[in-house]
Amino acid sequence: MIQLRPLTLLEANRAVTLWHSHHKPVRGHRFSIGAHVGGELVGAVIVGRPVAAGLQDGLTAEVTRLVTNGHAHAASRLLGAAWRACRAMGFTRLVSYTRKDEAGTCYRAAGWLVVAEVNGREWQTGNKALRWLPGMYAPTTEIIDRTRWQIEASQ
Repeated sequence: MIQLRPLTLLEANRAVTLWHSHHKPVRGHRFSIGAHVGGELVGAVIVGRPVAAGLQDGLTAEVTRLVTNGHAHAASRLLGAAWRACRAMGFTRLVSYTRKDEAGTCYRAAGWLVVAEVNGREWQTGNKALRWLPGMYAPTTEIIDRTRWQIEASQ
């Protein structure tokens, strides 16, 4: 049986380091939740503020990392728990992204909907190209199209 417990950012990032296929740990979060089976951590979700400026309305949060060791149903349970926690804090929308080559089965199982297809692009737009020293910015993941998933209070 899966038990849900709060995680520190350090604990959640350790899981990201172990299990995430293409992302590094995050620098900050609003909260993180762990899925445990028999006292062993089998998954983690990290929720933070939206990365996209257009979604930063104060009522939207973003799943910035979701990882499991492959345990059945852990990912959808974590997504459901993240949404319940967000609702309890007054958020009205929770978003997340998957790569186009990922099925998103756990999102569907947790009641999320596809709301946008996002074209991959360089993150050297806006002021990023001018930060620190020219040429010092290195992307943390490959440039690939993504699917934006969402769950909201009106669903």
